Amino acid sequence: MINLTTPLTEDQILNLKAGDLVTITGVIYTARDAAHKRLVELIDQGKDLPVDLKGQIIYYAGPTPTKPGEVIGSIGPTTSGRMDTYAPILMEKCGLKGMVGKGQRNQEVINSVKENKCVYMAATGGAGALLRKYIKSCEIVAYEDLGCEAIRKLTVERLPALVINDAKGNDYYRKQN
Repeated sequence: MINLTTPLTEDQILNLKAGDLVTITGVIYTARDAAHKRLVELIDQGKDLPVDLKGQIIYYAGPTPTKPGEVIGSIGPTTSGRMDTYAPILMEKCGLKGMVGKGQRNQEVINSVKENKCVYMAATGGAGALLRKYIKSCEIVAYEDLGCEAIRKLTVERLPALVINDAKGNDYYRKQN
């Protein structure tokens, strides 16, 4: 098990290999396709983003409503392919270094992960109720009007994930046994 601390450094990323089990501690952000679309629109307009993504991780998740006394609702990963149009732009223009979701990425994203020295990781789908236990704090930082798809700043402690695409271009899903 490899322990990662955010913001991610190039050394951390270059030492990861597809198939590595990791835990993530520190600040990460949630964002899904609606938020990604807005972020890329801001980039296209030459405007500042509501959050600094340099060295950061985006978790492709939209939590369920938070119950009284809880930090966050269930927060399982969503399908990463819905962000494939936007991910290369955020890596190249904003310095995004990590993504957590579920499922495969297209070849353009895999190439961008390699070119920009990033990492794509998967969290266990269907385990959102368990994954919420790794979230220590949650705050909406942008696009509150998007409801569950608002951008949230999460403080996580030892959030488990599996490296799918590493900075060398390897793909865990396409490895031969």
